[in-house]
Parts: sequence; C-alpha cells; structure tokens
Amino acid sequence: MTVLLTLPPLAVTTTASATVKSTAAPYCYEEPSQPTADVSDLKARFNASNWMQTLQTMYRRRWPSGEALAVAQARDQYWTQFVRTNSFEAFAESMMVAIHEETHMWDLDPARTRWNVHTAAWINASRQDTTVPLHDGFPRKEILPLITDRLSDSMDGIYLRDRTQGEYHLQGVLAELNAGLTGLPAVTVVQEYIRGIGASNARDIAATNLRYLLLYLRVAKSRHPDYWTKIKNEPKLRELVLTQFLRTAYWLEKSAPYTGKVGGPDADRITATNYSAENIAILEEFTGRRVRTDAQKNCTL
Repeated sequence: MTVLLTLPPLAVTTTASATVKSTAAPYCYEEPSQPTADVSDLKARFNASNWMQTLQTMYRRRWPSGEALAVAQARDQYWTQFVRTNSFEAFAESMMVAIHEETHMWDLDPARTRWNVHTAAWINASRQDTTVPLHDGFPRKEILPLITDRLSDSMDGIYLRDRTQGEYHLQGVLAELNAGLTGLPAVTVVQEYIRGIGASNARDIAATNLRYLLLYLRVAKSRHPDYWTKIKNEPKLRELVLTQFLRTAYWLEKSAPYTGKVGGPDADRITATNYSAENIAILEEFTGRRVRTDAQKNCTL
C-alpha cells in the first residue's frame, strides 16, 4: 500500500429530497478516456531518459486530462521524486503517486492558493477551478467521532489523528480529495501494466477523502453554524463540492473492475457509508442539488 506525502501548510437528519429544490438542469460528470488505446510502442521504447515524453503521449492516447496536467507541470523539479523509471510497469504503477503529488503542486502553488483563504483545483483538461473561497474553517480532526468503523483507519491515522495533519482545515480536506481524484484515473487507464502494490489503495484514497469532506460539512453545520453559513453562501465552493462528489462516483465506477490492482474491498464499503441518508442530506443541502443514488451516481437529478 502506498502512503502519500502529507500536505505542508503553504502560506436533525432529514432526507434531502424533501427539502432541496433546484431548477437547474440535471447533468453528469464525465471526462474523456480511452483505456484500451494502444501504447505498446511506448512500452517497447521506454527508458529512463524519455519518461516525460512517454508520460505525455501515454495520457494523450488514454486520458487527455493527464497529458494536460503533465504539460502544465512539466518543469516541476519534483517529478523525479515520484516517477519510477526502472521499467514501464514500474513507471505505470508510479503514476498514482506522481499525478497525485503533481496535482498538489499545481493546486497549492502560491500563485493560485492562499492557505485557508482560497484554494485551486485541477479538475480535468478543460476545467481548473481557482480562487475558491474557504473562510478558514476548523481542524479536520473534529470529524473523528463520526467515524464509527475502521474502514479508513490507516488514513485516519495520517490525516485526522496526526498532531499536525489533524489540525488542517477545509483546505487540507479539499486538496487531498482533488489529488486523489487525479491519482485514481492515472492508474485506472493503465491498469494492465500494474504488477505491484504501489497503486493498490487508489480507490480507497478517493472514497476516504470524500468521506472526510461529507463529514466535515456535517460537523460544520452542527458545531460551527457561523462558518456553515459563510461557506454555504459561496457558489464556487458549492459547485466544487458537487463536482467532486460526482467525479468520485465516476472514477470509482470506472475503476471498479480493477479492485485489487487499484483498490481494496474497503473502498466500496466506505462508499456505501458515503451514501448514507445523513451524508446525502448534507451534500444536497449544501450544494442545493439532488444527486442520483442509483446506477448513475455521477449524475444530478
């Protein structure tokens, strides 16, 4: 199981369907991918000196959002800390961590993010959210009492119980979720080349960080009503939260056939808890949109 780098600080339950009304048209989160596109030529000529060219071409064929991120971050000095180049299989497997961490590098660039004030999020090749207001928040460790199982225990220890990480606010919650939602497709589209365990918790990371976001909203409403009011009045933040919920559903569904390579069985168990009545209610109240809980979980109603 891969443990990702942690972030540094840079600069009365009711069913929502009874209360949420929206005149907005339904939509579904989707993005282009072609996971069966031929990359055998790239594998054949892969070596330690052409990895960036290989990375960009591989994703151009299979997941254009990955190519766009790689192009945007091509000059970042930290790629080599995350990318393995001893074989094409190791390279493909390392993409979960590499794309995850380069998403952090893009999102948390001080030119885009002011820690706890506003954030940025690389969503896909055609959408990058910037200057999303955060209004500070409260320590994410406050969600721990709402986690009554051990499904996310290993990550809870890193992100919630750790003395430093547990103190991070909404900034940390959103940043980890967004990075998880690029790391997951990064390996989903090259799953046939994964031989080891370096990407084996990609689905778990996405499901767990969505769990954290939903629970954070519940605690905001119940324990920090002034803060809840502030963030609920921020359209860009509401839209980002909705997008990330639908996007998680989209990539968890796409990656489901590869559980074992890119996720464990707990990912689906965590996802089931994310669709509890309490969690769907807070999501729909916060975003003002109803979401589907059937086979099309990546869609609104």
